[in-house]
Amino acid sequence: MSEHDEAIANWYGDDAATLGDRLTAAREDAGLTPDALAGRVGVSTDTVASWEADMSEPRANRLSMLAGVLNVSLRWLLTGDGQGVDEPSEAESGLPRSDVSALLAEIRLLRGEAERTAARLEVLEARLEAATRAA
Repeated sequence: MSEHDEAIANWYGDDAATLGDRLTAAREDAGLTPDALAGRVGVSTDTVASWEADMSEPRANRLSMLAGVLNVSLRWLLTGDGQGVDEPSEAESGLPRSDVSALLAEIRLLRGEAERTAARLEVLEARLEAATRAA
C-alpha cells in the first residue's frame, strides 16, 4: 500500500485529522448538535465548539464520557485508530479523498498561524495598554 493510500485508509488518523475533526465527525454521526452533546457531557456549548475547533482539549474524564456518548473508542478519539465512525465517501464530501486530505492539512497550517497571530496580537495589545496608561 502506498503512503497516499495509507493516508486515505486512515482518514481520521492522527496524520490526517485532529481530535476536533474526529469529535465533530462522531457527533454528527451520532446525530447530535453541539448543544445536545454539551448537555450530555455536562459542559457548555462554547466548550464543545472550542474542542471541535482544536482551541482546547477535553480532560481525561470528559474524553471518556465523549467516547461513551458518541459510541466510539477513546483510542479512536485520540488517535484515529480503533472503533470510530466510517470515513466519508467521495460522494458525501463532494471532493476526491486526496483533495480532502490536502484541505485538512492546509486548515491545520492556517489554524496554527491564526493561533500564533492571536498570541502576538495579545502581546501588542498589552504593550499598547501599558503605554497609554503611562502617558
